[in-house]
Amino acid sequence: MSQWFAPAPPLARPARRDWKAWLAFATSVVLMITFSQGWVMALTGPDGDAEASTLIRTLYFPAYFAALVLGVTRLPQTLYAFMRTPLLWMLVGMVFVSVLWSTNPQVTERRGIAVLFTTLTGLVVASRYDWSELLEVFGAAFVILIFGSFLFGIALPSYGRMTTLFPGSWRGVWFEKNTLGANMSIATVVFCAAALLNPKRRWIWIGMIGLALALMLLSKSKTSLVALVLGMGALGAVLMARRGPVFAVITTFLGVSVLLVIGFLFYFDSDTLFALLGKDATLTGRTKLWAAIMTQLNTRPWIGFGYSAVWSDPGVWGPLAWISKQAGFTAVHSHNSWLEIWVSLGYVGLGLWALYFVEVWVRGILATYRSPGGFLALPFLAIFSLMTLTETVALVYNNFIWVMFVALGVKLATPAPALVAVPTPPMPAPAPMAGSMDVAAAPPSAAPARANFAAPRP
Repeated sequence: MSQWFAPAPPLARPARRDWKAWLAFATSVVLMITFSQGWVMALTGPDGDAEASTLIRTLYFPAYFAALVLGVTRLPQTLYAFMRTPLLWMLVGMVFVSVLWSTNPQVTERRGIAVLFTTLTGLVVASRYDWSELLEVFGAAFVILIFGSFLFGIALPSYGRMTTLFPGSWRGVWFEKNTLGANMSIATVVFCAAALLNPKRRWIWIGMIGLALALMLLSKSKTSLVALVLGMGALGAVLMARRGPVFAVITTFLGVSVLLVIGFLFYFDSDTLFALLGKDATLTGRTKLWAAIMTQLNTRPWIGFGYSAVWSDPGVWGPLAWISKQAGFTAVHSHNSWLEIWVSLGYVGLGLWALYFVEVWVRGILATYRSPGGFLALPFLAIFSLMTLTETVALVYNNFIWVMFVALGVKLATPAPALVAVPTPPMPAPAPMAGSMDVAAAPPSAAPARANFAAPRP
């Protein structure tokens, strides 16, 4: 069985994709669009409740099956990627273990299956493609979502623009303007990295950068604008670090300095930092919600209440009822990825997440200096890390951003195997011609066998 856990070197990438490769690529793009949830509002309407829709939940099952098929068709690579990311799968395993103490075990089990296949999708696409191809999978999905958002905003303004809260702000194919802004900030760094790693289509990706920036401005999301500045700053740091050892040292110094300044502002002048993010000191009521969650966590700090169980608990004496009473409103999630994992899986789950988060960051920093993945890793991680502070984007079911984070973590953990020499057997000696002198055939040449090198796909 050990051969299944070794990275079998694939054949060299053909000059042109065959129909099977194109089908796999198209399937991967459709999976990204599916988990982006950019199609949900078109079915439910702007005021619909996707969580309560059986139809919406059912439509995810073909995506789960497609992800499973893509994984099985490259089983050795899939298993190798699985074995390289133990902390990730221990975290996913905790989701299913939490059914034992969940306050709503049916919901925990159902959503646990969803987060399992969402995570599997990230692993499958990462193990299947190299960095340049992976970026084009993400990029193609964002291209479709961007054109859909322009279509909604122009032709269907009741869908594509906010009407009650923040009227006039664009939300594209999503329910909220901040979701559009967040996705466009990530799309921008994806297009930049794709332009750097795919020079043949560079101008296409550069053009898409302009469209993504236009949608971000139309969303009027200040937080997303700050996230984009942070991501582009990280991309600039990668480019600078690649110029040589001196520049790498300078970049590292500047990066540490920026982090110290942000920490100083957060601790001593948080109002200024919140103003830059477009938030008030309560982060639009989030601090009240977080205080209420912390109060409930005092009763179950080590194990939590079960994955995704709190926000669907109908009990009048359950944790959601008390959180809603203390916060003054009913929330649908914690608006903080770290707090969400804590309230779901307790200290154990939070510890696993923290370890995996640090592992991915360390690999991402190392990729800055020596891997093509650094063009995506550092910018994406910078944006993702900022999002974890005010939104729930970690260990989330049916979520494109979580799929991207998993794919990034898996890709960083599975370096390309070295070139493998495939020896070619020596050519047999030619048979003697008829009528020739009866001379014994010369032995085969003792020259070393030629080697054909197959460049494996990372």
